[in-house]
Amino acid sequence: MMSAPENRDAALGLRVTLTKREPSVRVAHPVSGVEPVVWSEDHRVSVCNSGGVSVLEVLCDHRISGPDLILHRSCVPIGSRACSLKVGSPKEVHECRNKFASYKNPLHSQSFKLDRTFNPEGKLLTQMKGFKYASWSPCGCDVNGRCLLAVLSLDNRLTVQTNTNRVQWKQLADLTELYGQRLSEANYRMNNSDTAQVGLEDFAEFRRRHSMQVPVRMEWSGICTTREVMENNECKDISTVLLAVLFENGDIAVWNFQIPFLGSESVVSCNTIESGVTSPSVLSWWEYQHSNRKISGLLVGSSLGPVKIVPVNLKAVKGYFTLREPVILWQEADQLPVHSIRTLALYHPYQKCNCSLVVAARGAYVFWCLLLISKAGLNVHNSHVTGLHSLPIISMSTDKQNGSIYTCSADGKLRHLTPVFTDVAVKFEHQLIKLSDFFGPVKCHGIAVSPYGAYLVCVTSEGMSNGIHPVNKTYQVHFAALKSFEEAAAQLLECSTQNLFRQTDLADLLRWKILRDKLIPQFLLDALDKKLAGGSMYFWRLHLFLMRIWYQALKKASSEIPWKPPQKEPKITNDDGPPPMSDEPTDQNDNESSPKEIKLSEPSIDTTEVDKASPSDDGLLEVQKKIEHLEKRLTREHMKRVLGEVYLHTYITENTSIPTRGICDFLLADKDCEDRAAQVLIGHIEHKMNKQTFPEHCTLCKEALPFSDCRRTVCANGHVWFRCFLTFRACQNLMYRRCVLHDSIARYPAPDDPDWIKRLLQGCCILCDSPVL
Repeated sequence: MMSAPENRDAALGLRVTLTKREPSVRVAHPVSGVEPVVWSEDHRVSVCNSGGVSVLEVLCDHRISGPDLILHRSCVPIGSRACSLKVGSPKEVHECRNKFASYKNPLHSQSFKLDRTFNPEGKLLTQMKGFKYASWSPCGCDVNGRCLLAVLSLDNRLTVQTNTNRVQWKQLADLTELYGQRLSEANYRMNNSDTAQVGLEDFAEFRRRHSMQVPVRMEWSGICTTREVMENNECKDISTVLLAVLFENGDIAVWNFQIPFLGSESVVSCNTIESGVTSPSVLSWWEYQHSNRKISGLLVGSSLGPVKIVPVNLKAVKGYFTLREPVILWQEADQLPVHSIRTLALYHPYQKCNCSLVVAARGAYVFWCLLLISKAGLNVHNSHVTGLHSLPIISMSTDKQNGSIYTCSADGKLRHLTPVFTDVAVKFEHQLIKLSDFFGPVKCHGIAVSPYGAYLVCVTSEGMSNGIHPVNKTYQVHFAALKSFEEAAAQLLECSTQNLFRQTDLADLLRWKILRDKLIPQFLLDALDKKLAGGSMYFWRLHLFLMRIWYQALKKASSEIPWKPPQKEPKITNDDGPPPMSDEPTDQNDNESSPKEIKLSEPSIDTTEVDKASPSDDGLLEVQKKIEHLEKRLTREHMKRVLGEVYLHTYITENTSIPTRGICDFLLADKDCEDRAAQVLIGHIEHKMNKQTFPEHCTLCKEALPFSDCRRTVCANGHVWFRCFLTFRACQNLMYRRCVLHDSIARYPAPDDPDWIKRLLQGCCILCDSPVL
């Protein structure tokens, strides 16, 4: 158990130092909404603005030798028409609008005309364009295994967007319209006890029907697994994800989507929960793991001050159980609005159990609540952290991997809070970070921390200069590193995720360091060699990534060495030995003379310059050989995995779309690699195939396709086809998929493919872990 002094020293040792990264990206439109910047699990940064949602995808591409961040930019556009909430029949709504707008009492008529919810098309007001909030789903929710984006526009339209081709965003579902249809079918009654029927001409009823459809916030849950019984009495695990939507009247709609989410047909259910919170302002999912089971609920904050946990019934979800009743974390309505809520899962060193830390931004203060389960039940400790900011907190983000919190105010001041456990509860050590020290005098609009805590992204505009606000504002997205190279390397070696693409933020710090120093530190290579003995392919992919970056660094360095002298004029001589020809004009008689044999002497090369370049060239060749060896090792291991799937899911002499005989021959043809496991597996498969070969044939000329190369194949007539890296079948069409970093390609699943082949095709790239799109 960690003692109190050790705990305090560990917290003080987590002080961060920001390092600015280039480039800074300009946002074309003013930033809009609350918490405008969010960082997804698949490393895409969304920025809400009045022109749409700007999305910046952070890539760690080993093919680019520049040390700057690699960003891929796209945008979610604004809808072409304003969102009108469905509160009744069009004729009835039109009559009620005219009635309310013509009230003789200006208190009622003007309040109706100036309400943007009642008048989304503008009329007397300018139409509101932009987005209020955006929320990323966990990885694995769309058809490519990536994140979905739920966006809420300023005119209260809630949609789910996907980006399958990395260029254009596509709307999958309009949840505002779907929820309005459900309310219309239920006659705008949430339960059977509501029997009173009030007409729409009553202004209170007109306002109530709008408030029950105006979203305030929405948040995604983690991926849930439910068990479904098939017709043949087999049990099948179904993956789903929940989207909780908080409405203006305090109701919460919990949407249940089947994964992968394809559209409105993937909606499993929609249940409405009454939170009982007046003037709700913020929503967040809460999970607490206890004894291998999870408690789940929804944290709801109010603009009046209270914070509570609302139970969510997840009986059908494996590994979850539900709270019996709501838990009030802060009861006083002290008029300090709750702006943001975050949760951290921590381990209590004194109680020796898991605990949940809830933090909420309330004005300029941070409210915290520590929840842990003991024999006496659920223990709740809460308090406030004061003296952090002089202005209200506008954005808050958490580093869940390291258990720290970041808050910021509009004046560009950040606070890094680290919880320190005591024998009673918890206290916080905090560090002040001024953005003006890195980006000049700026005004901050929002911050977000990358999933593994390597980067901080912030959206800023020009601050005050000599006490005067700027006339025109330019909005910039800045990136800053929070970790050192050593910290990132240690986290990559010890992290349980073991997926390079999921840890792009950490991998990019290694890439940045290697490209600058043009070498891999020896301590990292030594630590990696010890990990390679464990047999996990993740460390082989990490080793390949480091070698590729090192190759780019050496390649760039060698191109900068001026080993080749400038081109000299060739020396021209003839056999008779006259002086060389000059560029000066000659006499006509000389031009008319008979031609003579002319020899060109080769240009001379300085041997000292060549000697200087040879070590770099030798280093490039050595690194290239290591890269080829690592790629070969990863390919062979995946081939064995594919053969294992073939052996488990096929019968005797069964022909599949996988070139089984070609893979076996390819593995056995390598005499330099003695793999006993591959030989045994191939022996079992050959016995099952019963001397059948099932060769592939070219679709253009019907010639057999040899399996001499794992990347491509060429038939006897010269037709070239690429091979799928996931199944090693030839992609004999013009449509195929590529991984994000263009390391490999894969074919699309065919309708007649069995489930086990479709699961293989859902995998990531075997060389870089990136998803295949």
